[in-house]
Amino acid sequence: MYPKPPPFSEFGFSILICCSKVTLSVNATSHRLTHLFKMAESSSMSPKPGSKMLGSDHSSTASPLPYTEVVVVRHGETEWNADGRLQGHLDVLLNDTGRQQAAAVANRLSKEPKIAAIYSSDLKRALTTAEIIAASCGGLEVVEDGDLRERHLGQLQGLVLRDTAKVNPEAYQAFLSRRTSQDIPGGGESLDQLYLRSTSSLQRIARKHRGERVVVVTHGGVIRALYRRACPNKKPAGKILNTSVNVFQIIDGGKWVVKVWGDVSHLNQTEYLDSGFGGDGTSG
Repeated sequence: MYPKPPPFSEFGFSILICCSKVTLSVNATSHRLTHLFKMAESSSMSPKPGSKMLGSDHSSTASPLPYTEVVVVRHGETEWNADGRLQGHLDVLLNDTGRQQAAAVANRLSKEPKIAAIYSSDLKRALTTAEIIAASCGGLEVVEDGDLRERHLGQLQGLVLRDTAKVNPEAYQAFLSRRTSQDIPGGGESLDQLYLRSTSSLQRIARKHRGERVVVVTHGGVIRALYRRACPNKKPAGKILNTSVNVFQIIDGGKWVVKVWGDVSHLNQTEYLDSGFGGDGTSG
């Protein structure tokens, strides 16, 4: 015979106890799962410092620097530089030494911080120098700017400097004049005219490339004018030799700072003219 079942009340009590245990177990499990979900959600919403939330559209980028760094390079040597002949706006090619100088400064700049753009005077001695630099610095396109040309020297262009006093004394005296408004007979520019066009050009370039580093290849007279803008109460220290590197920081608000001046550390002493003709006050 089967054993007698317990009274209903006892059986019911057992069921209640079992159900109570099950309910407690389910509730405890549910509580733990809820806690784990909240921890996971909190972790996903609070990334570690330096990490980026997945799917976020709000990743920030660094603000550009409040200035433009302009590396101003004088063109390589020409035969007229070597002869002491005034060039001005006349279009004279680089000689072999000038091309070697251009290759040396190009190699130097290729190892320095990234260049965003290259600008140049449209005269061949500067343009060829710029193109050699561009080939070593990522193949950038050279932007030609006629406002970066050398000073127009009027009737003195094409003359050997030592002969100008005899050949054309009037133009020679105008060339030597300390008056910055004095132009040179034969369509030559005054120092003020040179200053206005060259500094305006560099300011335009700086505005376009705020926060970047750019190269400008130009001439001795232009570089002296740029120095005058940055340091109005000082004379340029030393000569502006062929392919010398001169670094300007053009800061928001119109302030110009000279960071590097006349650096030819990329050249050996035998690779440049000690006279610095064209960069020693004889704009040429």
